[in-house]
Amino acid sequence: MSTPTEVAPAPVRKISLYRGDPGMWSWVLHRITGVTIFFFLFVHVLDTAVIRIDPNKYSEIIETYKTPIIGLMEIALVFCVLYHAFNGLRIILVDFWSKGPRYQRQMLWTILAIFAVVFGAAAIRLLQILIHSL
Repeated sequence: MSTPTEVAPAPVRKISLYRGDPGMWSWVLHRITGVTIFFFLFVHVLDTAVIRIDPNKYSEIIETYKTPIIGLMEIALVFCVLYHAFNGLRIILVDFWSKGPRYQRQMLWTILAIFAVVFGAAAIRLLQILIHSL
């Protein structure tokens, strides 16, 4: 007679989503803002190059930029440039200052505070300009 063998239950796998810490999110946002700035510069070079081909077409393109949606995109561009610049300074300090890695978290919160103040002031001013241009 054969004896039934017990089958061990399959191990329960825990599915974990790594949510990361603020450093990971600053890294992600740094990459996103960098790509956004690159895209803006690419489009800027292309639309400026049109002036050599057809100045009238260039004027038409520039007129399409005078819309509220593009105005909001300009505010988003200011967000990207300011965050990328401030976070880039933090990255330089972390990489080239001997105590940088030790203070990287404090530097992150500091640049976020400075960024919030500068971007807040810039966004308010840009919104005023956008509203008055309507």
